[in-house]
Amino acid sequence: MTTTSPTAPAYAYFDNAATTPLDPEVLEAMLPFLTQHYGNPSSLHGPGRQVRAAIENARKTVAHLLNAAPAEITFTSGGTEADNYAAFGSVRTLGLKHAITSKLEHHAVLHPLQALAKSGEIELHYVKHDAQGRLDLAHLEELLAGQSRTFVSLMHANNEIGNLNDIAAIGDICARHEAVFHTDTVQTMGHYRHDVQQLKNQFLVGSAHKFHGPKGVGFIYTRSGLQVSPLIHGGSQERNVRSGTENVAGIVGLAKALEIAVRDLASHQAHVQGLKDRFISKLRADIADVQFNGLSEFADQSLYTVLSVSLPPSAFSEMLLFNLDISKVAASGGSACTSGAQTGSHVLEALGCDPERATVRFSMSKMNTEAEVDYAVAALAKLYRPVAV
Repeated sequence: MTTTSPTAPAYAYFDNAATTPLDPEVLEAMLPFLTQHYGNPSSLHGPGRQVRAAIENARKTVAHLLNAAPAEITFTSGGTEADNYAAFGSVRTLGLKHAITSKLEHHAVLHPLQALAKSGEIELHYVKHDAQGRLDLAHLEELLAGQSRTFVSLMHANNEIGNLNDIAAIGDICARHEAVFHTDTVQTMGHYRHDVQQLKNQFLVGSAHKFHGPKGVGFIYTRSGLQVSPLIHGGSQERNVRSGTENVAGIVGLAKALEIAVRDLASHQAHVQGLKDRFISKLRADIADVQFNGLSEFADQSLYTVLSVSLPPSAFSEMLLFNLDISKVAASGGSACTSGAQTGSHVLEALGCDPERATVRFSMSKMNTEAEVDYAVAALAKLYRPVAV
């Protein structure tokens, strides 16, 4: 057991899967569009044309980084809107009668598909997975066999347990069955390279605040030749795909954040993977019976920014995150059960995790340090250390 406590940081922030700090370079790029360049991009005068040019330059930047065409990029309010647009638009425009997803998906995917199933517009099917969250791709093939065109939505990486799915293999399966493939890449955008010319997906999404950009802005890639009905009506913005005056500063910030993320990808990944490895090593040394949910502990099978820690029952289980917060450690968590007004994790429940164990998700970014890892582990281990009498 650790006997000395590392020096407390101002706050050890390990909830980057929820949102990341804004990169100073991104803020610098955004500031002129918050203070000086205020024209409406739909206006034809000079101030309007100036900000219209900024939006189109941002679109070109995002498209270039994805190896896409600028016309294939639509800016949205974030990942949730983008996921909803893909689901509702595909089903209702293309007349799809079947949809396939997994019970491990984010609610931004599950809830729209469940709503479509409840209204009788689709039959919804779930791909099987094992106790660690590995998808059964043979079952996906079975579900697609013999069906008319189907909407398939399977994420690249799970936001709770970090599991990485082989979206290239999934895309190949979907292509063989002429299925429309949407993949939620919110957690991996800016952390891995995405080349849409190498993938066979029709939709791919990103949200700026997951890679050190601003909140309230995201995008959806829609493969050329596929046209679906808008989710939001009322104007001709975003090529009649997404109505509403554009969030100019946010769009500029998104493009800058993604540009920085791709530019620094190798060093970023090495640094954050090192932090994750350090977390795992120290947790195993300091806490008895610590476990890891899903494939979170395996570097080659999980998102390097996410570590889902399963802890044995203790007197602190119910108030674990509260006690960490008191110790100036920010993390998120969940359990496999639902009690009272607190809703448990649908992901952990689907995996059949022990409801008596507590889960803490530590999610890291390039802005975290080894000292913060040491401090967070010490704060957590203190809660599990036997009390002297």
